[in-house]
Amino acid sequence: MPEHKKGVVPRLRFPEFRDAEEWKLKRLGKCLEYQQPTLYLVSDANYSDSYNIPVLTAGKTFLLGYTNEKNGVFREPLPVIIFDDFTTATKFVDFPFKVKSSALKILQAKEGINIRFMYELMQMISYEVGAHERHWISKFQPMFLPIPQSKEQQKIADCLSSLDEVIELEAQKLEAFKTHKKGLMQQLFPREGETTPRLRFPEFRNAGEWEVVTLKTLAVRRNERNSDGNLIQVLTNSAEEGVVNQRDYFDKDIAVQGNLKDYFIVDKGDFIYNPRVSALAPVGPISRNNIGKGIMSPLYTVFCFNRPNSDFYMYYFKSTAWHSYLRKVGNIGARHDRIAISNDDFMAMPVPDPLSAEQQKIADCLSSLDEMIEFQAKKLEALKTHKKGLMQQLFPQEVD
Repeated sequence: MPEHKKGVVPRLRFPEFRDAEEWKLKRLGKCLEYQQPTLYLVSDANYSDSYNIPVLTAGKTFLLGYTNEKNGVFREPLPVIIFDDFTTATKFVDFPFKVKSSALKILQAKEGINIRFMYELMQMISYEVGAHERHWISKFQPMFLPIPQSKEQQKIADCLSSLDEVIELEAQKLEAFKTHKKGLMQQLFPREGETTPRLRFPEFRNAGEWEVVTLKTLAVRRNERNSDGNLIQVLTNSAEEGVVNQRDYFDKDIAVQGNLKDYFIVDKGDFIYNPRVSALAPVGPISRNNIGKGIMSPLYTVFCFNRPNSDFYMYYFKSTAWHSYLRKVGNIGARHDRIAISNDDFMAMPVPDPLSAEQQKIADCLSSLDEMIEFQAKKLEALKTHKKGLMQQLFPQEVD
């Protein structure tokens, strides 16, 4: 088959290229050559942050860790694209590295081709992975993609690279906010076995130790069952971002099997303890229902505070002190996926009960920080959406 097919043009071109020739459709294999990763495989997965050479994957994780192996490091020529032969995931790499999996291809640009441009163009490929097979040689190399002249490739690559730099800076700000919150919570709540936090607002520095009471002193369990069977909103809670920074969320209308009359009624504002252990929540998450009234499996412990403002405890249940205590007193169940704590023992757990004014001050502080985090997350998402829309204009739509 011929290398060149019909020409195409994008919807948006930089002024100096508006009268330039059409983009030519070329085989992907004519633009990129590949290397097998055999020479660059890491031999020891004993990674450490004290080592210097990154070990990469083309998947979501990208950076698996760092190795001290000096031989078999890919150094020239850079940058390159690493391509997962099974999932077709790609990553742009501009630094020396080793890889973990042999199911990769290391892609390099041929003469007249900008590697960054090719990486961005490949993100526009519409391809659904089906059978478990290697894809580069059989599926991707024969693809025809629209390619402009080298100067226009460079212009597009520079534009998108600049936008990526902005996105990366905003992502770093978001992570900085989250790290700051995590550190602040470690200071604002007493450590395990202590009754005074390391950091207090000025007006409470002479207020004395925090009183410690049992959870059942401040809260009551929900035991009302779904007797009429009319409530169809089934709630479930889980965790994200690890044990400290988990996000509270409840999914509506989850399909369940079994007798819904055995389910507990849950009101908005109730707290739910999930005993299930996972990699994200190794002690089981506690979340607050911000969705509304519904029903929940009796496997969960549902409780509500007997005071109007429970924001303080919403944050306390995410603190390292609480999770350390829960991990210590809980026994892993026979299935190794649950913390075995009875409902009575759970409600008898000790919790801090400082002055209500100090509770409110802490809650307001962390709530304000949450608002900053949410604003930064939306700003970051808007930039990513902008880039996606820009790419749809800068690249012809015949990318398939």
